[in-house]
Amino acid sequence: MSEKLSVLPYKGTRDFYPEEMRLRNWFFGVIREVLERSAFEEYGGPMLESLDLYAAKSGEELAMKQTYNFVDRGDRRLAIRPEMTPTVARMVAGKMNELNFPLKWFSFPNMYRYEAPQRGRLREFWQLNVDVFGCDGFEADLEVVSSAIKLLQAFGADESMFQVKLNNRRFFNDVIAAVTGLDGEGAKAVSKVVDRKNKVPYEVYKKDLTALGLSDEQIAKLDSLYTMGVEEATALCPDSVGANELRSLFELLKKTGLEKYCVFDFGIVRGLDYYTGTVFEVFDLSPENNRAMFGGGRYDNLVGLFVKNAKISGVGYGMGDVTLENFLRTHALIPEELRRGAKVLVTRFSDVPYEAYLKLVDDLQQAGVVASLFLGEKKFGKQLEYAVKENYTHVVVMGGDEYARGVLKLKTLATREERELSLADALSLLKA
Repeated sequence: MSEKLSVLPYKGTRDFYPEEMRLRNWFFGVIREVLERSAFEEYGGPMLESLDLYAAKSGEELAMKQTYNFVDRGDRRLAIRPEMTPTVARMVAGKMNELNFPLKWFSFPNMYRYEAPQRGRLREFWQLNVDVFGCDGFEADLEVVSSAIKLLQAFGADESMFQVKLNNRRFFNDVIAAVTGLDGEGAKAVSKVVDRKNKVPYEVYKKDLTALGLSDEQIAKLDSLYTMGVEEATALCPDSVGANELRSLFELLKKTGLEKYCVFDFGIVRGLDYYTGTVFEVFDLSPENNRAMFGGGRYDNLVGLFVKNAKISGVGYGMGDVTLENFLRTHALIPEELRRGAKVLVTRFSDVPYEAYLKLVDDLQQAGVVASLFLGEKKFGKQLEYAVKENYTHVVVMGGDEYARGVLKLKTLATREERELSLADALSLLKA
């Protein structure tokens, strides 16, 4: 090979140096703490799945275009997972007679999708998946929506920074049938046009609806719905099951104080066909990053792909790490210092046995203090310089004199204060 290999990662993927990993571990830690406090349990699944799994859910063409797929040595069509919902539905179906419903599950898998990289969207990404299985009522919808709000609140976000836009697919389909006379595949085709309404010029949107057979009057009726509140909109189809679900959900949002984060939006339909009830998207309200960050909804028929006549409802959402990080940066919600507690560097001198330093470091670590011995042999000034650059909070100095007297010097780098202490006193101070 004559040319040197590139030091850049594959297009649409990222390298994570320690600084980036600290950030990721921090926000994953915040998310895990919030969800576990609400009794959600973490699960995991394989990165490789049968390509048929995604073809059955999204269609053969979409599955082939958006997945990294291949045929293995056993002539099986496989795909690197582009999403987690089919996997978790398969897992629930596999043990549906053993599991205790309702289930409250979450996961942090990494995904791969073959698409053009852009802001907020890469080919490899990590995605939080939150799902509730086995609860048919709107209570599960509320649980999922409120968990999304609580997650963003935990980072310090408030209603001025984000908004949850909600709709209901059953209600949407009933309105489309009432306004246009279309149902089934016709209503699905209209939903695809409405889903991309804000991504294309209005003329394109109107042209696409006209091509589906809608008149100017019918399009105008649809357009009027985009500015309606939930009460006004649901009054158009008062007997709709979806309308009742929407009203019940918004009543609870109001009673729980979460209504200030939420708004009804008839234009939210979510593009995936498996959604059957409540659908929602969470929007960043900053002018610098005004876009949908993540979303989800109810999918009551997905488990039925695996077990005939299975009636296990599901509702959930997926939140990508890229859009979350963009949101946190846009609103300055990332702390300057992500590491908590002390981080101690034990400096070295040639007149102290190496094993004495190893014992000191081990004592610090056993006490729960993050500690490391300086590796190699450098002058004390260079060791201090290293500690500052690597964000150590303290430096331990134990030369021959301190070693002989059974003490050490603890230097606080932020204040440059230095104290001579016994090991026991130093451990108490650092743990505090």
